[in-house]
Amino acid sequence: MSGPEIPPLTVAAAANRAGTVTVHATDQGMPVDIHFERGEYRYGAQALADEILRLTKRSAIAARARRRELLAEAGVPEQALDRLGLPTRQASVDALDRLDEADTGPANWLRNA
Repeated sequence: MSGPEIPPLTVAAAANRAGTVTVHATDQGMPVDIHFERGEYRYGAQALADEILRLTKRSAIAARARRRELLAEAGVPEQALDRLGLPTRQASVDALDRLDEADTGPANWLRNA
């Protein structure tokens, strides 16, 4: 009696809006595959490194959420998943929103009086 097989690593991908930089990272935040178009060199090494780091963070968040889903499907209790620090789908969406807001600033033009 065996349940669904859980891979030793969970990997997710994230790409910039233009699709010119793509990073695959594990649920532990380790990038395992990085692709970028030659034109990205024009922005300089620091800008490319910053973008790779940003996309690595995004893919790690998505991979952790996917890991939680896989473990839940295998029957791991919610309490154990919480203790492992694996985010729910909504928590990962919130984390990605916070990451985007930190990179671009608030998406609201209104100011506090």
